Parts: sequence; C-alpha cells; structure tokens
Amino acid sequence: MLMIRGEKKQEKEEKEENYHFVERSYGSFTRSIRLPGEVQSDKIKAAYKDGILKVVLPKTEETRKKEIKIKVE
Repeated sequence: MLMIRGEKKQEKEEKEENYHFVERSYGSFTRSIRLPGEVQSDKIKAAYKDGILKVVLPKTEETRKKEIKIKVE
C-alpha cells in the first residue's frame, strides 16, 4: 500500500484604496493506493518539483522478463 499525505495552504490578499481583503484556506489530505505484488517496494522513489509529485515504482525482474505472445490472424 502506498500512502501519500500532504497539506495545502493558500493565502490571498488584496489591498485597494477603499478595502483590505484577506482569505486563508488550509487543509490536509491522504491518498492510499494499493500496489501490485510485482513492485520492488524497497526501491520506490518519489520526487516533488513545481507542484508535481513523481513516484517511480520499479517492477521485479520476474515481471520484466514475462512475455505474452499474441497470435495475429
């Protein structure tokens, strides 16, 4: 099971001659993803850059070698 947790914070502020407006929102989240048995769980890598989360799930050697032949008529 891959579990991803995060927190979102956002603040918006506007200042004009006749008013001053401030809006804040906060929240946390959790996502759980069931991993297939063919994943090397000890070699999972993750990177977060520019608002994008990249998760790399390497397959086991047995899965990579597996071939499926399809007969085309």
